[in-house]
Amino acid sequence: MTMGVLAGHLSRQPDEKIRWKHIWEFLEEYRWEPADRQPSLFAVEPALIGEAKWDVLLAAIAEHLAAQHDLAPPDWTKARTLATPWFPSSLRSKRMEALVWAPAAFRKHGVYLSVRDLEAA
Repeated sequence: MTMGVLAGHLSRQPDEKIRWKHIWEFLEEYRWEPADRQPSLFAVEPALIGEAKWDVLLAAIAEHLAAQHDLAPPDWTKARTLATPWFPSSLRSKRMEALVWAPAAFRKHGVYLSVRDLEAA
């Protein structure tokens, strides 16, 4: 699944729980791709979903994955940031964990999601 396909799934799905399942599915499929193919899955800018937090989440994921390959983030990620931080979890303990463990790419974009949540996906 490419990030463009993921964006399509997210834009057609209003239910946040199912949107998260699509995110986790993308990350799982990404892990199974050969390392030399992985960057191509996030290199092309996905269409906007129309909800800033989800559009920015895709940018944060792409930048995070690029960093794992020691690559510069795709150009399309630069403009996607949130003015107000977004904590996807409403649980106080998860918010505190995200403040400590959110990867740099996520913090840069204003998304506070623990790296542990990404690894568990």
